[in-house]
Amino acid sequence: MSGSRPVSDSLISNNENINASSPSKTFWKDFLALIKVGIVNSNLITTFTGIWLAIFLSNQSFFAALDLVFLTLVGSALIMAGSCTLNNYIDRDIDHLMERTKNRPTVTGKMNPSKVVVMGVVLISIGLILLALTTMTAFIIGIIGVFSYVVVYSMWSKRQYVSNTVIGSISGAVPPLIGWAAIDPNLDIMAWMLFLIMFAWQPPHFYALAMRRVEEYRIAGIPMLPVVKGFSTTKKHIYLWVIGLMPLPFFMSQLGTPFIVLATILNIGWIFTGIYGNKFKDDMKWARLMFVYSLQYLTIIFVSMVIFTLL
Repeated sequence: MSGSRPVSDSLISNNENINASSPSKTFWKDFLALIKVGIVNSNLITTFTGIWLAIFLSNQSFFAALDLVFLTLVGSALIMAGSCTLNNYIDRDIDHLMERTKNRPTVTGKMNPSKVVVMGVVLISIGLILLALTTMTAFIIGIIGVFSYVVVYSMWSKRQYVSNTVIGSISGAVPPLIGWAAIDPNLDIMAWMLFLIMFAWQPPHFYALAMRRVEEYRIAGIPMLPVVKGFSTTKKHIYLWVIGLMPLPFFMSQLGTPFIVLATILNIGWIFTGIYGNKFKDDMKWARLMFVYSLQYLTIIFVSMVIFTLL
């Protein structure tokens, strides 16, 4: 028929169209891997909780503060994304040795290292500018978070000290503090409790992960606690950090007794999960159980803080 193309030509044309769209999809996928979008999203939950509680406890209107909420969430997301991007650049020489990091674009060569640095700096700069439009306190805490993660953790302690996880927990505990400070620069004790919960949560979470990836960390030369001290000592440290979480909810009485009860149950449940996991007599199964619990713990405890203010 006049004007028609052979089936084979149509297939070739369709394949070309698919291939033409692939680079953009691939770039987006690589970009999300570069900024560690999972970490950014989980930290935004804690940032929002800090924002929400500051608004609620200072008797402000959430809708009246929407501009601050937007600036804080976007600014926080950008500085976290930029910091993770720089972390990927710094670790590009060892990430190929670990299963969970070997496909990062800084390892595969899909992204030019110098462009990665520029991208990281630009993201952080824009994020800090947005935070500066909220309060100076939020801006300063944002700088502290970036510096502690990129310089103190990634460039200094990660490859040198077994305490690297604890040192890195400082930056990981900053997001809810930024959220609170953007609304109320006079940081209440509740703001510091959010910080301490995040700080104390991270060692047991990452120690469990390190147990599961111990051989990869060993090959990469990263002195994680399970690599240096072994599983038995790591388990003891996990229990101690969870015990350290237990008194914190009692300083958050403004959220009411139901929250204190729930948080206490979650803390005790974490300990009993470890005790129950010992029955497997398999350290890897134990570590996986504790790691999964830690993820559920963080989500439940921070979401519940918001929910209990609505009841």
